[in-house]
Amino acid sequence: MNIFKLLKRFVLPYKGLVFLNLLFNLLSALLSLFSFVAIIPVLQILFGVSSAQANYTTLSSCLSLREMTAALKDNLYFYLQQMIETRGGEYVLILLGLFLILMTFFKCLTAWLANFFMVPIRTGVMRDLRLTLYNKVVALPIGFFTEERKGDVMSRMTNDVNEVEASIMSSLDVIFKDPIMILVYLVTLFAISWRLTLFVLVLLPISGLLIGRIGRSLKTVSKRGQEQTADLLTQIEETLGGLRVVKAFNAEGKLRERFALLTNDTRRTFNRINRRYFLAHPVSEFLGTVLIVVLLWYGGSLILSADNSIDAATFIYYLVIFYSIINPAKDLSKASYGVKRGMASLQRIDKILNAESNIVQPANPLLLTDFEKNIEYHNVSFSYDSNTPVLNDINLTIPKGKMVALVGQSGSGKTTMADLLPRFYDVSQGSITIDGKDIRDVRTYDLRALMGNVNQEAILFNDTFYNNITFGVDTSRPAPDGGTWQQAVEKAARIANAHEFIMQTPDGYNTLVGDRGSRLSGGQRQRISIARAILKNPPILILDEATSALDTESEKLVQEALENLMKDRTTLVVAHRLSTIRNADIICVLHEGRIVEQGQHEQLMLKNGYYKRLVDMQNTK
Repeated sequence: MNIFKLLKRFVLPYKGLVFLNLLFNLLSALLSLFSFVAIIPVLQILFGVSSAQANYTTLSSCLSLREMTAALKDNLYFYLQQMIETRGGEYVLILLGLFLILMTFFKCLTAWLANFFMVPIRTGVMRDLRLTLYNKVVALPIGFFTEERKGDVMSRMTNDVNEVEASIMSSLDVIFKDPIMILVYLVTLFAISWRLTLFVLVLLPISGLLIGRIGRSLKTVSKRGQEQTADLLTQIEETLGGLRVVKAFNAEGKLRERFALLTNDTRRTFNRINRRYFLAHPVSEFLGTVLIVVLLWYGGSLILSADNSIDAATFIYYLVIFYSIINPAKDLSKASYGVKRGMASLQRIDKILNAESNIVQPANPLLLTDFEKNIEYHNVSFSYDSNTPVLNDINLTIPKGKMVALVGQSGSGKTTMADLLPRFYDVSQGSITIDGKDIRDVRTYDLRALMGNVNQEAILFNDTFYNNITFGVDTSRPAPDGGTWQQAVEKAARIANAHEFIMQTPDGYNTLVGDRGSRLSGGQRQRISIARAILKNPPILILDEATSALDTESEKLVQEALENLMKDRTTLVVAHRLSTIRNADIICVLHEGRIVEQGQHEQLMLKNGYYKRLVDMQNTK
């Protein structure tokens, strides 16, 4: 991606602000140039650099732009000479000082206005990038994150975005300002001496090639640096998540050694990045000095030549203008380094932004607002990759209002089968229908609006009890039963056996639960997630081993809450503890991705097959 595509992609929505920024940058450059144009001839006359007598010329007699420009110059000289003769040189110096103050004021004002309109562009582009990236992450299917490291995704959303802000966005003002100044000054230089300017432009590509080669290598190294930073974040995230295991196995030393190797590699990479980045200024300054020396030699040869195509005073003015180009040129070269550095991070961000979801929304979705009859799995097969099938030829009917339990050994496909219903993944073969409608022909939002989930790991957010329980509902709409949302939340919490311990906290329902509910026990977290599902009041409920990680006392309270939740609902239960699903209407036993047995508890026990062996194994534990 080159800089023009970058600007079109991010800056186009702010074209009004961009126009104002360019306008004031142009005015600032013209005011700066005008100051030079007005001051140089004054100094020439005051200090005797030019002693030629100027004559007044009427503009109406000029036949071309060149004659008009020469006439304006002669008239300026004429008025200045008259003023020096009548008022004296000191008076002209005072006017010159006032003129400089006035021009500097307007130049600084326009430069400030240019930056004033640049600020909302920079902050707006970064806001848009963060919003787009976050919205994309939320919209991507779960399958994307099973293939990507969490630390790498976090690095792209934090470090890479910050790098784009630090390198590309901070360079926008330079990119918009300096080319205008350089263009204005180059036009002036051509007007003064096209020979000198062409000579300079022949030399510029040589320095440009050198700077460009360094910039390209910087982009490659910067990408490696961001990848190493992602590795660091991944190890930090894994260390914090598995700290109990690390300490239990005395593995602190092993992790310290691994982290030290990563940090040392990252340090070496960023040494290379920053050394090349800081090379931009000295290289451009050195090349600028070489150009000045060559220009002095060539300009001097023109002055001393027989045709005398440029005089000494004009050459002095030419050098002033040319020297004024050097600083913006250096800033622009440094900005180009920053852009190359940020491009590496932008490519990593684009991996997320350009990721395609395999959960395709239907072009003409079928309407699904309620659940009336049944859920059916028709010859469903699924695999996470083409080589390892997880489910094979699954056929199952779940009537409305019934509880269906999925049991089996670990890896038999229970959770996968439950995840296919809300379209966390799409089936590889076959179909799943609700009331005869293929769920792939329904909007995922409408599909998931009919469902409530309670998982083995209760996912809570670092927010209040109230906000965690209302997470799945729109509180801007009227509360159910004509009451308030606070009343509805309390009712859901009571059904989930959560109200009592919530009220024992310092601020009740306004108490923060901590990061991922860290201030609560496992049973309390699970009951809050059950209260969340109760408040949503979905017709279809998915329970994924909701009690398997709890102690006996917590399990009893949670199981009671689940029974309250499952009343009059269609429930799909992924069960680990078989004692919790004895009363299920249908028990499906999965083995190696297939349903090998199906029926009620008593029926399956009489078959003396897979299910009875599972029950016997748990009873002997």
